[in-house]
Amino acid sequence: MASPSKMPSSSYDEDLQEEEIEHFDDFTLASSWERFISEIEAVCRQWLADGTKNLLRKGAISLNIAEGLYQVKTVLKYAMKSYCMEYYFGTRNDVGRGKGNDWSCELHNLQLSFGVNEFLVIAPQSASGVVLDGPEASKLLSAVAIALSNCSCLWPAFVPVHDPSRKAYIGIQNMGTLFTRRFEADRIGSQVPVKLMHLEGLYELFVSKFAFSNMDLSMHLFQVNLKMKLTYRTLPFGEDDDVQEPEGGFSESGESPKSNHQNKTQWDDNCPWSEWYSAEDPLRGFELLTVWSEKAIESSLEMAELENVSPFEAEKWLISPCLSEFLSDDSGGKRIGFASQLQLLIDALHMSLEAKFVEDFVSVEHSGPENLKSTAVIPPPTVLDRVLKDLFHEVEALRLDFAEGDHENSRTIKGAPLESLFGQFCLHALWFGDCNIRAIAAFWIEFVREVRWCWEESQPLPRMPANGVIDLSTCLINQKLHMLSICIDKKNQLNQEGPKAGENNFFLSAHVKADTQIQSDISSQDGDTQASSGECDSLSTPDPKDPASHISSFIPSDAVKLGDPKHSACIRRGSAGILGSMMLLKSHQNMHAPFMQDPPLMTEDMHEERLQAVEALGESFSFSAQLEKEILSSDMSAFKAANLDAVFEDFIRWHSPRDWENDDNMEKVVSHTNAVVESTNDWPPRGKLSERMSERGNSWRKIWNEAPPLPASEQKPLLDPNQEGEKALHYLETVRPYQLLEQMVSTAFRAAADTLNRTSFGGLKQLTTRIGQLYRTMAATLRCLQRNNLSVGTEDIEDLKRLCAIFAHVENLITLAASLHHKFLQAPRLSESIFNDYYNFYLPKMGTVSVGGDEKKDFNKKQEVRLQEREVVASMFTPPTANQSWRKVLSMGNLLNGHEPTLREIIFSKRDHLSENYYASQAPRGYQQELETYRMYICGTSNDLSVALAVASCD
Repeated sequence: MASPSKMPSSSYDEDLQEEEIEHFDDFTLASSWERFISEIEAVCRQWLADGTKNLLRKGAISLNIAEGLYQVKTVLKYAMKSYCMEYYFGTRNDVGRGKGNDWSCELHNLQLSFGVNEFLVIAPQSASGVVLDGPEASKLLSAVAIALSNCSCLWPAFVPVHDPSRKAYIGIQNMGTLFTRRFEADRIGSQVPVKLMHLEGLYELFVSKFAFSNMDLSMHLFQVNLKMKLTYRTLPFGEDDDVQEPEGGFSESGESPKSNHQNKTQWDDNCPWSEWYSAEDPLRGFELLTVWSEKAIESSLEMAELENVSPFEAEKWLISPCLSEFLSDDSGGKRIGFASQLQLLIDALHMSLEAKFVEDFVSVEHSGPENLKSTAVIPPPTVLDRVLKDLFHEVEALRLDFAEGDHENSRTIKGAPLESLFGQFCLHALWFGDCNIRAIAAFWIEFVREVRWCWEESQPLPRMPANGVIDLSTCLINQKLHMLSICIDKKNQLNQEGPKAGENNFFLSAHVKADTQIQSDISSQDGDTQASSGECDSLSTPDPKDPASHISSFIPSDAVKLGDPKHSACIRRGSAGILGSMMLLKSHQNMHAPFMQDPPLMTEDMHEERLQAVEALGESFSFSAQLEKEILSSDMSAFKAANLDAVFEDFIRWHSPRDWENDDNMEKVVSHTNAVVESTNDWPPRGKLSERMSERGNSWRKIWNEAPPLPASEQKPLLDPNQEGEKALHYLETVRPYQLLEQMVSTAFRAAADTLNRTSFGGLKQLTTRIGQLYRTMAATLRCLQRNNLSVGTEDIEDLKRLCAIFAHVENLITLAASLHHKFLQAPRLSESIFNDYYNFYLPKMGTVSVGGDEKKDFNKKQEVRLQEREVVASMFTPPTANQSWRKVLSMGNLLNGHEPTLREIIFSKRDHLSENYYASQAPRGYQQELETYRMYICGTSNDLSVALAVASCD
């Protein structure tokens, strides 16, 4: 402001200064209200100038109630009070009247109530957040309206008024040069008038806003447009059950839920995890929205008729699940399931490094650290007895093919199969007590005692096959249990064997050499593995119970008969049959395949010991042959007994054909029989031993010369069941705690995943893919447990904990999929669509840890119900019984199987042409724009009613 004392002396300057003073805007003389309007105007101009993109860059807040809806705000001061002005805008400008999405679940409450798009809200910064004084609210709204008018801005503005529980607003919007729209909303929280509980009364309420008099509105026709949406909710599943089993099935004593079932029907009784725990149903219920398309109503009688219409006549049905809170990351890990127990098992693995022996965790003298003594509880002996009884005595007939029905990637995890004895032990251990290291140690000690009892009493080991080849892809404990089971079976057969057991002995097999060879452990000094491949063929045996079925394929229809039965057939022993057309070199008689002993079984550690011995003592052929001497000597003895006139070259031609070098013109290979067929045009066949078999001092020839002609049934068994059985038991009794827990963790993950994989959930490709990814993740993460180098605080423990989080996500999805599949058996499309919607919503959370400050966003995606699916959905609304506590007097109509709407939403509207309406008496000639002059949104029930009115006028 210019000071008068400093004005120039010239007359020209004085006139100029006077002119400037006349046009000077002195804001110091403006009122506080005018300055307040100016501040609002400045903020609004800035928001207008920024536009949507710049506002997003400057940090506009995304609202969880809707995708694409954002908020910016500023604080203003007026009359010693602070006000917060908020601007709501969207990235999709399709909200509001005439856009066809009035019932979108992604609308802000004010957008739904008044049919607006972007808008302003100004409210005091107080505890209530509303304006309690009427004049103050009007003045505040006027200030905003003036500021918006100065900006030529058409945003509607709202001010919250009255008590916060009423959710009341007043508002105003400048629609252009002629019209202004005013808004008002209020709510009745109790004692709703009976008339307003029915559609007829609501219609008359709306008509009363524009009728000329208070005449009987039911006797006059007023054409209004109506849209209606009714919301129904099913009863919470299982709400009326009498007894609820504790989730996870834990008893007070901490025993396994598998041995503590209650006689009560649960939703997941047919699910594979139900024998271990009872999962909470992830579906609390369903919410059904029935939407009526816009229709013209001319009288209250039509509204009365509409109230009796069935929801099946609605234009559209939309359904959404009401999900349990445990599916959210905010559940705090309170859900009991495989993932929660695996987390406890990993904690036990961490503790297992603190003791050298398993017994140290249960003994009084060495019970670990003090905190472990106070927190780790061992269940009572009665609980332990029941669990052991389930493991060893209450075993039904089990299939021996454990891999059948399991996931294709299950074998990539080095653990025990699900149905095996150790697999079941690990699953029981998850629920034994609270899966602490002391409870696991006590359980393992008693488990090994029970296994030793089976060994000493020669009782079959349950859940383990008594034959077959030991699977080296499983964990070592499972291999030892398999070895022990085989030893028990062989020991029983040895004890029961008579003096004339025959040649079909338990350890015999008919070995017939084929052209397809398998590499042997015996290799030549120069590394030629092909030279000895025939020897390993003898280790691959057919079924000993039916050797004739194997040999028959090698005997042609025109088989050559024996030349001299008295000389050969009468004294031949251990023959399994003739080997095609192969003949002995000296006697020119048919070559016979002998019965042979099964090769000795070896576990993974036995193979490692052999490899270490080879590395330490050298890899020469002679030493390798020495390791296989017993097997080779047994094969040679059996071959001599079946072919008394055989020579060393005959054995090589049968046992290791690649060590017999033939003349190409004298012998050929017939592929369709996989047998060597010798030409009879010239005898004997021209050929010779390979170089390694011909060298002086060859160990094979030496073994041949020393081997007596004994059939396999008279030989000493290659496998000593007593010795190998004691070795297996010794390992189980002396295994280190960390070695036990490492194998338990791998097996528990595999068994838990295999259990969940057996869930029936329909054709959900996304879930099937996710399960496959889980197996691959487990195989990669659990590989660290095979190195035996874990230490306290390593990153491997953290990786295992992250694996538990991933497992929990997949377990949640499988549980949800099973529940949906069970409830929508007759409408599988709905089940798949709802799951896919939730999967896409849940996917960003998988593999991540929620941050405490993250805003929670609920799943609210709705799926349209097709006409042929409506009966299935309606069947979920079971008719209520008279004794149910929720039943009350029905008063709203439009019942669905006896269920009245939990929420009714109605939009009344009245439209007028401006040229015909009394509001537009000054409208230009020919101006025919249609305007929604009245709009009323009604939302509520019989005990709660909210009404929002919007009126457009030119005053």
